[in-house]
Amino acid sequence: MSRPYLSPELRKFIAQRADCLCEYCLISETDRPSGCQIDHIISLKHGGETIAENLAYSCLYCNLNKGTDLGSIIWRTGELVRFFNPRRDRWSEHFRLEGATIQPLTDIGEVTERIFQFNYSDRLLERQLLINVNRYPSPSALQRINN
Repeated sequence: MSRPYLSPELRKFIAQRADCLCEYCLISETDRPSGCQIDHIISLKHGGETIAENLAYSCLYCNLNKGTDLGSIIWRTGELVRFFNPRRDRWSEHFRLEGATIQPLTDIGEVTERIFQFNYSDRLLERQLLINVNRYPSPSALQRINN
């Protein structure tokens, strides 16, 4: 399968809509050496389209951990639950930031946090270092955390 074409205008729109933050972990692209990437919320493999409504701005870690997955199992119930979708979900309904830790509040938050590895040690350390220098959460991230 060939990669779909993303016009420079569409890339710019996606980045601006996200305030240049990863729409999953809320880290700024300027705080990542690898910046951010365009993620298909529903991957091409599953019939997702390359249109603004199906695209998110994502840091390398979140994007690689998500891959083409759509969701995961809640092991305590055996239920298949979809991931957080930044086009239809509010971050603050599914997550809470406690220091450097992103705490899930819902089943959607739980599967997203686990599969995207929000709270693995290297990611916690990264956020804590950014907190120490007043770079996380950014003002744009705070809006998403508090809304």
